[in-house]
Amino acid sequence: MLGLTASATAQLKIGYILSERIRSEFEEFKEAESQLQLEYRKVQFEFDQRVQKLDSLKQDYEVKRLMSLDKGESIKQEIDQTERQIQTYQAEKVGPQGELMRKQAQLEYDILGKVKKAVDKVAIDGGFDYIIDASVGLLYFKSKYDLTDDVLHELGKLGSDN
Repeated sequence: MLGLTASATAQLKIGYILSERIRSEFEEFKEAESQLQLEYRKVQFEFDQRVQKLDSLKQDYEVKRLMSLDKGESIKQEIDQTERQIQTYQAEKVGPQGELMRKQAQLEYDILGKVKKAVDKVAIDGGFDYIIDASVGLLYFKSKYDLTDDVLHELGKLGSDN
């Protein structure tokens, strides 16, 4: 019985990848990051413009209030409305359920699907029983079992097939 268990264990083939390296070297990850940064800058610009408008309204309100020209009620209402719009805009764009978070999640989902496909191909072609992500918590591993280059190669082939 022990001999059977030892022989079954000896046939187990395990490899690993470094997902952080794939993330930094796979071009689609880089492109997605650039795209998200561009979107973020657009949102930040729009947000800054809204805040600038709010600051301007607050200054107008203070001037009118100090000069006692009127009570500034119309400006006060506009300030309140602008503050609400800024909060809504911020939540819609960068909040936890915001547009940028959804876009990031979708891009990552699409790219990780390709990574999974490449890992599956490397595992099947190499006869591996397990491929582990060493970036997540493997404390020791031999470099000869690193399949990261193979996965990056497969990802390159997947990209040229599309």
